[in-house]
Amino acid sequence: MENIHLHTSAGSSPDSIDISEYKANLKATFDITSGYDGNPLRFFKNSAEFFASLLSLQGNEHVIDVATGTGHAALALSSRLPHGRITAVDFSASMLDIARKKTAARNIKNIEFLEMDMQDLNFKEASFDAAVCAFGIFFAPDMDAQLAHIASRVKPGCQVAMCSFQENYFYPLRDWAGKRMVEYGAAAPPPLWKRTATEEGCRDLFNHAGIKNVRVEKANMGYFLRNEFEWWHIISNTGMRRMIDQLMPENRIKFREEHMQEIAGLSTKDGIWLDVGVLYTIGIK
Repeated sequence: MENIHLHTSAGSSPDSIDISEYKANLKATFDITSGYDGNPLRFFKNSAEFFASLLSLQGNEHVIDVATGTGHAALALSSRLPHGRITAVDFSASMLDIARKKTAARNIKNIEFLEMDMQDLNFKEASFDAAVCAFGIFFAPDMDAQLAHIASRVKPGCQVAMCSFQENYFYPLRDWAGKRMVEYGAAAPPPLWKRTATEEGCRDLFNHAGIKNVRVEKANMGYFLRNEFEWWHIISNTGMRRMIDQLMPENRIKFREEHMQEIAGLSTKDGIWLDVGVLYTIGIK
């Protein structure tokens, strides 16, 4: 069994997990993508547009988008690179299929999508003029090694950027869902994301990777959901589905009924607020 040590959060003791099993479960989660681009998850697109606006680009660069998913960051960057191009990689063939279809529908010609594990970027060192990773770095069991690996593919003096969730993202909806699923027998995945959930944690990660001139921008990409069922769409089509899948069928039904009832209690005349605090970290290799 192959194991890897990871930091679950700043200041915590390292845990040991089976990396092969972890990656297989993660891939299975994101290979179901029917709702990933649905309207309840529109913060991905909105965040990508803001993310792209933070980069200093001349328009002729070759950018790598790591863990592209369904291509939100790559698509947002495409119009800013009229004489450049984007190589976008992800290990989910299903997500890449959606990304390619969206790109073709918009007649975008400067993006190439490749199926590739971000832990093994099969490119020469210093091949790219910039690198971005949107909501992906925190899935790596060893984030220090992962960011250093990404940075190694970027030319000296060029930008490396990532975005990640702030500590209270989706509060209190996510907390309520997690607590109730644990009560029904699910095991919460390692809270890797907490490493990059604060400005201090993001700066520390970039410093460990040897990235300089680091700046962190904060933005809230939140909005009102129309009802509790839009929240169900979110937890069913993101990483939180890993916990739902652990529940016995009868418990899954009970969980949904009870959780939808408690979320409905948050409704206002505007809907149910979905808080989506995001950190954007940018530095120079």
